[in-house]
Amino acid sequence: MQGVCKRFDNVVALAGVALQVCRGEVHAICGENGAGKSTLMKILSGVYTPDEGEIRIDGEPLRIQGLRHAQALGIVMIHQELNLVPHLTVAENIWLGREPRRGWFVDQRRQRDSARACLQRLGVAIDPDTQVSALSIAQQQMVEIAKALSMDARLLIMDEPTSSLGEADSARLLAVVNELKRAGVGIVYISHRLDELDEIVDRVTVLRDGHYITTRRWAETSIDEIVSLMVGRELNQQFPTPTRQPGSEVLLRVNGLRREGMFGPLDFELRRGEILGFAGLVGAGRTEVARAIFGADPVDGGEIELAGQVLAIRSPRDAIAAGIAYVSEDRKAHGLAVKMSVAHNITLANLGALASKLGVIDAAAERSTAERFIQQLGIRTPSPEQIARLLSGGNQQKVVIAKWLFRQARVILFDEPTRGIDVGAKYAIYELMDQLAAQGVGVILISSELPEILGLSDRVAVFRQGQLAAVLDARDCSQQQVMHHASVGSNSSAEPSQPSPAALEPAL
Repeated sequence: MQGVCKRFDNVVALAGVALQVCRGEVHAICGENGAGKSTLMKILSGVYTPDEGEIRIDGEPLRIQGLRHAQALGIVMIHQELNLVPHLTVAENIWLGREPRRGWFVDQRRQRDSARACLQRLGVAIDPDTQVSALSIAQQQMVEIAKALSMDARLLIMDEPTSSLGEADSARLLAVVNELKRAGVGIVYISHRLDELDEIVDRVTVLRDGHYITTRRWAETSIDEIVSLMVGRELNQQFPTPTRQPGSEVLLRVNGLRREGMFGPLDFELRRGEILGFAGLVGAGRTEVARAIFGADPVDGGEIELAGQVLAIRSPRDAIAAGIAYVSEDRKAHGLAVKMSVAHNITLANLGALASKLGVIDAAAERSTAERFIQQLGIRTPSPEQIARLLSGGNQQKVVIAKWLFRQARVILFDEPTRGIDVGAKYAIYELMDQLAAQGVGVILISSELPEILGLSDRVAVFRQGQLAAVLDARDCSQQQVMHHASVGSNSSAEPSQPSPAALEPAL
């Protein structure tokens, strides 16, 4: 790709970008959210048409005429945002539009067997007959990857493929990437988890604000240097210095909360001005607990207290009215109205504050409110009227957070808040979480990244198989101790005392 340009209305997404990928090479593209990475790949995969520039495959110039044309050329893209049909089975999604036939009918046995082979190649145990809506986000991501593998790609584009995967699934995926590389497949790999690139990447191209910055051999550069090229400045620390001082006052108390077959009974507390981390392996029940507190899923027993008052939460409406907010791990499905404007999304949970006695929304007040949060959170958008789906992932996440700030929530549940977000935007969200806690808001942070949990939290609640295995002081524990409790530690619904590192050494 050479001299590629792309504009959306008055926004320049790409300005003269270049990229070269060789057979059997993993080529990383790095850049902040909004740098143009996904746009460039959507051009290569036939989703967008470039305004200017040239694309050559095997040295021959061509114009890619759409998604099917790109796939016919052997170019397959795994998108960051999942593109699965929820009411179809895993096998039906993997072979959607390419169903194996026996005469006029779909050969369902062959379809299932082929799908099972693709999943086994990834080392995941998912029944091909399972409906996709019944899968977790991590499992759906693996189905997306299996779908791409089924197409026998010559050039495979992977946009944040591990963003929703745990460590074990990520390791399996990276092993598959190396296997494909040895088979001669060219791979373009986009990830904000820069540490995982060490295991697979040969070269890296850096983009910034839609411009090409440089291409370097991965072995001849460093992660610190890549980050500096991405953001155009030095980032001297990964996490902000805390400004909060958590008090002893209990803001949120959970007593005996349970859902049959999912989690519990659970007992834990969240203090005012505290960040409480939820750690655990994929499937440990962290998200299920957060959704239950928010009223998104039913429970079979237990109590939730907020500031000493027992709440009757039967729906998210009840939780929001009480002052509890939830930032979902799937922001497009459960956090944003993607076809609405930035302004409408920011004000959506608190329209009563902008309405007259007759229920008419004050448009000027709505715009003013949106502009205030756009400036406060540094949301990159041409205007408050910009459609939310056109923003980068990091800016979409900031819009979701702005919605709950305007609602003045007292407890905010952050579920994988930095999934698919670049290092610069991550740091901004980290600072925002610390500022919220400093103002007395109670924060629960769910993250699959242990450095993030330990770097931000005051205490860490470790989940294992739907139970609370331990509650640890984040300042005095290590990643190894957290993983010990998450995988082999004793389950307990109570808050155990902090074990000494020496006591854990034999078990580790």
